[in-house]
Amino acid sequence: MEVITFGESMVLFSGDRELPLEYVHQFHKQMAGAESNVAIGLARLGHSAGWFSKLGEDAFGRYIMQSIRGQGVDTSRCTYTDAAPTAVFFKERRSSGKTQVYYYRQGSAASLMTKEDLDESYLAQAKILHVTGITPALSESCFELTMHAMDVAKRNQVCIVFDPNIRWKLWDRDTAKTRLLEMAARADYILPGLDEGEFLTGQPSPKEIAESFLELGAKAVVVKLGKDGAYYQSLTERGHVTSISVEEIDPVGAGDGFAAGFISGLLRKDDLPVAVSRANAVGAIVVGIQGDTEGLPNEEELQAMLSGQANYQNVQR
Repeated sequence: MEVITFGESMVLFSGDRELPLEYVHQFHKQMAGAESNVAIGLARLGHSAGWFSKLGEDAFGRYIMQSIRGQGVDTSRCTYTDAAPTAVFFKERRSSGKTQVYYYRQGSAASLMTKEDLDESYLAQAKILHVTGITPALSESCFELTMHAMDVAKRNQVCIVFDPNIRWKLWDRDTAKTRLLEMAARADYILPGLDEGEFLTGQPSPKEIAESFLELGAKAVVVKLGKDGAYYQSLTERGHVTSISVEEIDPVGAGDGFAAGFISGLLRKDDLPVAVSRANAVGAIVVGIQGDTEGLPNEEELQAMLSGQANYQNVQR
């Protein structure tokens, strides 16, 4: 398995009309979760990816398992529990184009994950471990699992890609900052959004944010800038990838697509600016389609987006 990741995936209900939820009467059922989105994105790009979690012993848990496994992701390390339900969330769409998400995940099955749920030999054979800041915020045992997984990866020379992906509703700011910086200090590649990077480092600019993370030991940092593209920096180079202009239909899941594209570039042994350009293109494709995973491209679709795009500027340090 090339990439291993883990975390909570939930059943998503999207209203069929652009109205406040209290006026919506019919919903479209889908599945979504940051880490499984990345795993699915990698599978569609031709890579082998494994994802694990703890699911409720219920219809929604079975639906999630079937959905992720059906996308070509290895789910052999997933487990079920009857001690808690599978989480759900709702997406509200307004005519203004604004999207609001409401989570119902407290005390969910995934929050019961512990470090005993990690198959160390399964992780040790991987090339990359992908982690986010969502899973450690679910519960104390999930934080312990996340740190344990990163330590196992370090011992076995498995590359760690860390996306902070901060969810403010899950923990307070002081705890978030302390624990996410602990994770950053163990990561090889860090993919913060601009606001996340400023929060964690106290620095206002992409360059200063990147330098702060590099001082913690990262090999490279990519700061996501939304419509302004992405800034990347390593110990030897830095530069900026410009955005790809697309009509934004649904921004949710774009960061997960970005991570999948970037990790794909690492697996292909692309140079850093090329990997970031690849990541930027996947994110652009995702925002143009409704749903978290529906827009994740295959390699042919990604190459079509990249065709003719000379959209990165490399600056030697």
